Amino acid sequence: MVEIRTLHTTHELQLVQKLEKTIWGMEPIPIHQTITAVKNGGLMLGAFIGDEPVGVSYSFPGYANGKSYLCSHLLGVHPDYQHKGIGRKLKEEQKEAALKLGYTMMTWTYDPLESKNAYLNLSKLGGICSTYVENCYGDMDDSLNAGLPTDRFKLEWWIDRQFIIPKCEKQFKIPWESVQEGMPKLADVDSALSGIGDCDSVYVPVPSFFQELKQKDKLLVIDWRMKTRKIFQTLFAKGFVAVALEREQTGPVHYYKLVKQELMGVEKHEN
Repeated sequence: MVEIRTLHTTHELQLVQKLEKTIWGMEPIPIHQTITAVKNGGLMLGAFIGDEPVGVSYSFPGYANGKSYLCSHLLGVHPDYQHKGIGRKLKEEQKEAALKLGYTMMTWTYDPLESKNAYLNLSKLGGICSTYVENCYGDMDDSLNAGLPTDRFKLEWWIDRQFIIPKCEKQFKIPWESVQEGMPKLADVDSALSGIGDCDSVYVPVPSFFQELKQKDKLLVIDWRMKTRKIFQTLFAKGFVAVALEREQTGPVHYYKLVKQELMGVEKHEN
């Protein structure tokens, strides 16, 4: 049985440091930073099976334009325990703890090509996104990011409300094509964007299994990065917001659903 605990002591933080190394293969966040954050409005949560940590969530306070929010910096689950709902349990506990601390919004970044994360963040948790950050963390040499610009979606999770995704009559789906071994490739971006017109909903494909595609064809993955970068930046500039990741039952792509921001009744959070 998985138990979620709020961590406060240096000993507890040392336990999750070892877990960080296992998950990401990088040096963990220094304890002098995390202990300061958790004593000043931040949160470090651990998912435990018995006394063994198998998941971790870390966040710290943010502030912009007269408003405070919680910056969720990392969330990870031990490789042996992934796909068991632990990540979602950590986010749900993080939400409850954040509300008790007085936060109404949480924000974090994730790679928009990682459809698994997109499904959790948008479709399961109800986050939204209208901010695209190019090469957010610069060049990284870990197994997940090496050789690719670290572009990120900056997600907003309004934990004090729930948005209703509107029904849209005028829809457009960005086209893609199948290339060698059935791998997916986006068509010409300029041609695709010209077809949006006055649509109030746009569906943008992304690879179903991004890391597997990366192992097969790095040039194709870079093509996905640069083309989706232009697509998302263009759509966000036109007032669209990403609200869901719709998974296909079969096939090499899933689809982001983006709708006009005014239909959601939410203003862009500037920071």
